[in-house]
Amino acid sequence: MQYHLNFNFIWRYSEKLWSGLLLSIELALVSILIGCLIGFALAVAYNGGGRLTRWLVAAYVEFIRNVPLLLLVYLVFYGIPSAGGFAYGATESFVVTLSLYAGAHLVEVFRAGLDAVPKGVVDAGKAIGLTPWQRLAHVRFPVMLRIVLPALSNTFISLFKDTSLASVIAVPELTYGANWIKTNTFRAVEVWIVTAPMYLITGWAILAALRGLERALIPRRRA
Repeated sequence: MQYHLNFNFIWRYSEKLWSGLLLSIELALVSILIGCLIGFALAVAYNGGGRLTRWLVAAYVEFIRNVPLLLLVYLVFYGIPSAGGFAYGATESFVVTLSLYAGAHLVEVFRAGLDAVPKGVVDAGKAIGLTPWQRLAHVRFPVMLRIVLPALSNTFISLFKDTSLASVIAVPELTYGANWIKTNTFRAVEVWIVTAPMYLITGWAILAALRGLERALIPRRRA
């Protein structure tokens, strides 16, 4: 029995794919923003804190990085409300989960970036009378950002792809929309043929934007 491709049903329900893609991008952007705040704050705390602070940050990072993201999605959406006696929406639950997951991965990126800031640059800030917070905002952070931008590109693309896991708790993102079309039309091959390039092109666009930012912030060396 031969299988004949038929994309008519895919085009008929394509709105679910486009709206799902838009939601996937929104989930990624919000989670990455919150994750960056978490990661940078914990990286600063780790570098400047005492032994207890370092231990707490390391424990958070190791727990999140060594537990599958899918399990974390279930834990936050089903486990915490059951234990705490309260409830929240699937979208909010996933944003919290992906933000915590992103923060744990970005801690190490930002911590390495802060460690790589040349000591002479920091000493120059001290010499002109900058306070520790001023040195962090005007000296260490800009230099660190230039250092970590290449590593952030891979992390951000990975986090965008991870939004597909939101489908397991019925968040109507791109993979959920594709699954809906597959279930209702029985055209599994066609829907994934269309969905895969949507992820690919969006990931490429994210990479291109970050590469452009990298070129803008990092001056080219003259030969």
